[in-house]
Amino acid sequence: MTENNIKENETSTVKVVYEYCVLRYVADIEREEFVNVGLLMMCKRYRWMRAETIIDEVRIGNCFRSANITLLRNQLAAFTRDDVPEKGLPVEERYRWLAAVKSAVIQTSPSHPGIMILPAETPAAQVKSTLDAIFTTLLDKLVK
Repeated sequence: MTENNIKENETSTVKVVYEYCVLRYVADIEREEFVNVGLLMMCKRYRWMRAETIIDEVRIGNCFRSANITLLRNQLAAFTRDDVPEKGLPVEERYRWLAAVKSAVIQTSPSHPGIMILPAETPAAQVKSTLDAIFTTLLDKLVK
């Protein structure tokens, strides 16, 4: 393979980096036991961020008898609501704010990076659709 072929191959693809973290319900902070309750994912290049929460009341009730599901729903709403002050921040700053380490009943896992290698001519809408598919796959594995 010649140097020109290598350069052609390098320019015919684009690397798209994304990050995600798992949202966790920690009923008793001292015991550090948790149940996964959602996913937060972000791609800076395409200014894309998505969060989804899933509350399995039966599972949470089995793990934490004193769990307050109403309070949990209210606290998780901060990740999905549109009327929060942080909404005006750039997507990467908002992600950092939401994914920051907290000593609270809603915590996040460490942030995990991912990378997609796509054809350079891939339209932005298709990239976002691919990010949505990755998000759904991760959510299914981590929460459901």
